[in-house]
Amino acid sequence: MLKKNLIWMVAALLIVGTPVMTSCSNEDNHVSTPVKVDNFASWNSCEALTALKNYVEDVTNPNSPNYISPEDRIVTSDMDGTFVAELYPTYFEYLLLEHRVLDDPTYADTIASVHEAAQNIRDFVRKGTALPSGFDMIHAYAAAKAYAGMTVAEFDKYVRDFAALPANGFKGMTYGEGIYKPMVEVFNYLRDNGFTIYVVSGSDRFICRVLAEPLGIEPNRVIGMDVKLKSRQQGTVAGVNYTMGKDEDLIRTDELIIKNLKTNKVLQISQEIGKVPVLTFGNSGGDAAMHNYCLGNTKHRTAAFMLIADDDARDHANREKALKLGQQWREAGYHVISMRDDFKTIYGQGVEVVPFTFPE
Repeated sequence: MLKKNLIWMVAALLIVGTPVMTSCSNEDNHVSTPVKVDNFASWNSCEALTALKNYVEDVTNPNSPNYISPEDRIVTSDMDGTFVAELYPTYFEYLLLEHRVLDDPTYADTIASVHEAAQNIRDFVRKGTALPSGFDMIHAYAAAKAYAGMTVAEFDKYVRDFAALPANGFKGMTYGEGIYKPMVEVFNYLRDNGFTIYVVSGSDRFICRVLAEPLGIEPNRVIGMDVKLKSRQQGTVAGVNYTMGKDEDLIRTDELIIKNLKTNKVLQISQEIGKVPVLTFGNSGGDAAMHNYCLGNTKHRTAAFMLIADDDARDHANREKALKLGQQWREAGYHVISMRDDFKTIYGQGVEVVPFTFPE
């Protein structure tokens, strides 16, 4: 366990890199003046990066009419497909459920709906069978049941252990290392310029916390799908009527609270952050509501960016579909980041795309 934790910490340091030192900061790492030094070694010169840098330089300039004070420099970013890979060959949380239900010998439950959801994922991944309509919610309910009874610490370890496995479809990369290096540079740049970054994802909050950790994003700045928790001895007693003991664990229940997609993202941002973001990043229609919420901020200058998975040489992608989405996002008023044209590298040196493999 100690060795595994040390490996994870070293990986985090390598991904985040050495922070840029600034001459003026407060205890929340907010700077009062813009940082002129940037590091975009993984980027090509492109329209999207120029737009981002122009935006940041403008809103962090105290002499600009668009100046935004550090406490209002709120960034919200989706996770899957925005800074974490989602094409190996599907979402991390989908693959985790498939593994839990169909491959984990310690999983003994025989709930039909959970097994059906896991089989849907396996058929989609291995045979290309379309997922049922409304599968986002089907998966959410199944996942709530599949991990029910695990303590928060046990689930955290379960996610980390899966994240340490070799990523299907890639050579030289684990699932947990499937992070877009150019987006790491963006987040570092934004932090150095006094922005506070929140992850706002449709995936399970506790999964997101593990995958966002190497980017230096604190757990309290992660918003995702939620299931209800309870203390181990609580039983069926409502939390308002029960006092937890000092030695009790928190465990996951099978009760889904929210699937954090589309407008639900906006509702959660309002409830948990309490401010409208000024800058947003996403990659799909599930992020459009969050973008629109940001762009509707009449108090500050805003910007929204969409990544498109159009690189079918260095990643597993449907370029034709991605280009159509890119046009759709431009028409919606979002800046478009092309992974093929704008990224010098996606995952870094030593990572190679290979065909997907599946056991017989």
